[in-house]
Amino acid sequence: MQPTISTIVVDDEPYNREELIYLLQAYSSIQIVGEADSGEACVMQAIQKQPDLIFLDVEMPAMNGLQVAEILNELKKPPLIVFATAFPEFAVQAFRYEAIDYLLKPYDEDQLHQTIQRIEKRIFPTDDADRDLGTANKLGVENDGEVVYLDPNDILYIYSEEKRVNIVTSTQSFETKKTLKDLELRLSTYPFFRTHKSYLVNLHYITRLTPWFNGAFNLTIKGKDKPIPVSRNYVKALREQLEL
Repeated sequence: MQPTISTIVVDDEPYNREELIYLLQAYSSIQIVGEADSGEACVMQAIQKQPDLIFLDVEMPAMNGLQVAEILNELKKPPLIVFATAFPEFAVQAFRYEAIDYLLKPYDEDQLHQTIQRIEKRIFPTDDADRDLGTANKLGVENDGEVVYLDPNDILYIYSEEKRVNIVTSTQSFETKKTLKDLELRLSTYPFFRTHKSYLVNLHYITRLTPWFNGAFNLTIKGKDKPIPVSRNYVKALREQLEL
């Protein structure tokens, strides 16, 4: 059976919602599991259904798409987001929320096709070159004009700071142009855990979990002094992953 991409379509305008759902039905890889007419309804459905993908309108009353995206990125399993709007000026803001793409209304079928291809490549990588994880299971990162191939098992943690993403090993740190969400997907077969919207941690190197503030925790990584934050929403799941 062909795998599918569970998808929610969010737009406060019924016609726009119906049009996009109609266009998406042409793609066998897309499985519509829900639709929502508000940001609040989108968040509830995302928590309940844990979709792979959300097409998200930007301009909505009460809670706009950018505010929704900020909440979605805090989930244990953040969905991929495609923003959809009639206003191109939101594009720069949208990609700050790690959107995989940005569609303008009225929908252009060629642009939508390119978007679906990009999503399929992300979720169903078949070409090792696309994944940067080839037959040797290495992660390629650029470093001083060269490409360094890291064994994922040697990575302690990955974090984003001031729009930069850094990969930390026991001996070195590498800056990468890849997003944290992209790395989380590429490393999904390894024991990495999203402890915070800005941190992805290798479970094998965690040595201590310490209460911090208001239900949040800090964790200690073997050989490193820097504490790693654990958002309170992730604490229970993290303990379940770590403990017998």
